[in-house]
Amino acid sequence: MMRAVIALLLAMAVVAPAADAPPAAEDPALEKRVTDLAAELRCLVCQNQSLADSNAGLAVDLRNQIRDRMKQGESEGQIVDFMVARYGEFVLYRPPMKVATLLLWFGPALLLAIGLFVLFTRVRRRRVAGEPELSAGDRERATRLLAPGNEARNKSTE
Repeated sequence: MMRAVIALLLAMAVVAPAADAPPAAEDPALEKRVTDLAAELRCLVCQNQSLADSNAGLAVDLRNQIRDRMKQGESEGQIVDFMVARYGEFVLYRPPMKVATLLLWFGPALLLAIGLFVLFTRVRRRRVAGEPELSAGDRERATRLLAPGNEARNKSTE
């Protein structure tokens, strides 16, 4: 039985496809520029990863496009403009500050300010209102319950 398991594992190892290693960088400075720019762009497949971090096929293709455009002499700004023109501003990890994106930029701070305002308003109202006054009947009942010797009776009423 053990021999069959070992034979099966060896057969799977032989049949399993090997992943291709990424090619060695021809120009390390170019690869650094590609990686830095790819880190600023969002993977359109993963959406929560940058192009530099993603292993999706589209991300690999886009990194290759960035590399090719840089080899052709385009600047980072030109490449970003091309990506935005082709895929929209969603491709940018840091969208520009415009009227359409003001809520995106200032929304969290606005929600925090509203939450703090509501909290402080409620706390202030409670302080101003103070504690409610007890009626004469409630005071008498509290006095009876708190009187010495009523511990056993207090436990039974709880």
